[in-house]
Amino acid sequence: MRVLITGGSGFVGQRLCQSLAEAGHRLLVVSRDPEAVRGRLPRGADIRRSVLDFVDTPPDAIVNLAGESIAARRWSDEQKERLIDSRVNITRDLVMLCEQLRSAGGRAPRVMVSASAMGYYGDQGSREVGEQTPPHDEFAHRLCKRWEDTAREAADFGTRVAILRIGLVLDAGGGSLQKMLPPFKLGLGGRFGSGEQFMPWIHREDLVRAILFLLDNDELEGPFNGSAPHPVTNAEFTRTLAKQLGRPAFFPVPAIVLETAFGEMSRLLLTGADMRPKRLQEAGFRFEYETLEAALADILG
Repeated sequence: MRVLITGGSGFVGQRLCQSLAEAGHRLLVVSRDPEAVRGRLPRGADIRRSVLDFVDTPPDAIVNLAGESIAARRWSDEQKERLIDSRVNITRDLVMLCEQLRSAGGRAPRVMVSASAMGYYGDQGSREVGEQTPPHDEFAHRLCKRWEDTAREAADFGTRVAILRIGLVLDAGGGSLQKMLPPFKLGLGGRFGSGEQFMPWIHREDLVRAILFLLDNDELEGPFNGSAPHPVTNAEFTRTLAKQLGRPAFFPVPAIVLETAFGEMSRLLLTGADMRPKRLQEAGFRFEYETLEAALADILG
């Protein structure tokens, strides 16, 4: 089938595109600079600058992964708007594509898997979090809610919409782990603040498999937590990573240091949610990497 991917040249998107190509699907990828990303994508990928450039090549399915990194810089009012726009605007374009294809007498894509994030729930303390847990109202929640609400509008045109609320994505060569490894390899790692905040995580391979699972199962729609079955606290993550590397982790970072350095954005590091993939597991999805120990052993070898 023809699969339209936004964010296809990113850390998750590249691996997803590889998996889709290996399965024989045709890739339609959106990028602001097609020539710059061509070498990172499978041969034969159709790369165009805008979602709406694909009106003449109707996709059968959509995977929406686009969005500026939420942790790239301090959250000024201007940066908050950029974070929202980078997610909502391209998602709105995807909905418009569905509408245009339907209005032209054709068929809208049968499914859209649209990314969201664990930030949808906000700070949840130590409570276990499922897909129906009421969110804590803060910026990360409001960002994710607008993103999700926009994606759901595609259902008006007959497209099945599945929302994947993604935890920290772990694998070699990018993502959260790439930023953590240098100080930990030097024995300079440590917990953030109290270390009691939960860190939902997922191996990149399991995340790609979850996306494919949601694409293929026609009865699955609505929100799904995209994280491994066994989330850990920040302190547990720190100990496990340090042990895997054979290094100590004796250098905690006080909360006040993070708050001073990053302002409101420090909440990403100092708060969290004990997020569980209840709906994915109930639907029959099986994780290859259920524990952090197994995931890090595979990634770090």
